Amino acid sequence: MFYVYPLKSLTSPNNYYVGLTVDLEKHLSEHNSGKLIHTNKFRPWEIVTYTAFKDKSKAEKFELYLKSSSGRAFSKKRF
Repeated sequence: MFYVYPLKSLTSPNNYYVGLTVDLEKHLSEHNSGKLIHTNKFRPWEIVTYTAFKDKSKAEKFELYLKSSSGRAFSKKRF
């Protein structure tokens, strides 16, 4: 399974990050430990929600959508 997930910073609530992984727990741990350069400034993070996909290409398309301006608006309204 492929998981698309938005993260919310607990120290800076206006900061969000959207990612894609096959192992949610491991990846969240890496975000919170500072191993990932894109998220180490605003840690700790919490997962807001996640969506599971069997098809990697659909997961990648959904991740790109959530990173777009309309996808960010969707996320704020629905998540």
